[in-house]
Amino acid sequence: MQGAPERPAGSGRRIGLGLAGVALAALLVLAWNWHHRSAVADGKRNGGRDGAIHVVAAAVTRGDVAVRLAANGTVSAQQMVVVRPQLSAMIRAVHIQEGQYVQAGQKLFSLDARTEDANLNRMQGQLARSRADLLNAERNLERQRELFRQNFISRAALEVAENQVDGLRAQLSVDEASLDASRVARGFSEIVAPISGRTGVVPVYQGSLVQPNDALVTITQVDPINVNFTLPEREFVPLQQALAKGRVIVTLSAEGQPARQGHLIFMDNVVDTASGTIVLKAEFPNADRHLWPGMFVSVTLSPRQFSDALQVPVQAVQTGPERTFVYAIRGDGTVEAVATAVRLVQDGIAVIEGEGLASGMRVVVEGAQNLKPGNLVTESDPRGRAAGAGPAAHAPAGG
Repeated sequence: MQGAPERPAGSGRRIGLGLAGVALAALLVLAWNWHHRSAVADGKRNGGRDGAIHVVAAAVTRGDVAVRLAANGTVSAQQMVVVRPQLSAMIRAVHIQEGQYVQAGQKLFSLDARTEDANLNRMQGQLARSRADLLNAERNLERQRELFRQNFISRAALEVAENQVDGLRAQLSVDEASLDASRVARGFSEIVAPISGRTGVVPVYQGSLVQPNDALVTITQVDPINVNFTLPEREFVPLQQALAKGRVIVTLSAEGQPARQGHLIFMDNVVDTASGTIVLKAEFPNADRHLWPGMFVSVTLSPRQFSDALQVPVQAVQTGPERTFVYAIRGDGTVEAVATAVRLVQDGIAVIEGEGLASGMRVVVEGAQNLKPGNLVTESDPRGRAAGAGPAAHAPAGG
């Protein structure tokens, strides 16, 4: 038989040292537990304050809260008109420059109107001749009537004279209408601004031949100016009610510009089924012309508000398996879970409702993850220093 294998030198010593280390660690754990339990027991015998959980608390407040809706918007012109000629002619004069601000009725272009002037003169002469023919026919009709009363002519001869007068009167009306049409056509040779605004690119020059479909210039109204934006359809009813009551103030902010106020002027008559939003439009003054069509801006508006509402920091609201709640600090320094309904979260504040909540109550803001109903707490400020504990430091939970 072969002998038992030899163990490496020193292995027994290493095993002994390992077992000794494990035993020492176990003794240290038992000593720490004994010391901790003794400290807790001593704390409870001394009034229980040493076992309290440190939390940061805040008071429940009450007041009016305006609901602010925020959205990204696009600046758009209220009016934009493309000026086109209404007849084929050569441009005789250009009275504006590109990028110029013009007023409604200001002359923009003059077209060659020699043809229209000739037509107008011709129609004026035609009208004068028709009036003269009618006057002569009316005098002849009077003579025919006198002769008919004296039985010198027949009824048929009188009717011929009457028909001649009626025909000339009709011709006179046609000539007057033709003269008006010629005057209108002559007016088309002077092109004026239909609205006030800023002109764009002018692609024509003096001597250019233009047709009725040619664009001469685009005029864009920039004061006042509009901003288009969208809001969720759930805000439709409050917005509609606010519009029915009066103007809805809208605040606009753009990068590098001071905020300005306008008012809501339009709500679309359909909801976008793809996005679940509704299009709105607000009007803003723009005398300084800092807003330009196509810019992106931020808008806020307040169509409604919560009156006399309870408010707490949003961190105070806890989410349970079935409901939301807050930890309210009772008069004896313990906490209870009070069920709440959150109506609004805005700017770090939650508007809440719930049985047993009242203004002035203290609720836990930080440290709630360590709490259970009935735990004893002591308040600390955000830097961790104790701020007070016990019944004298808290308002009654029933407030």
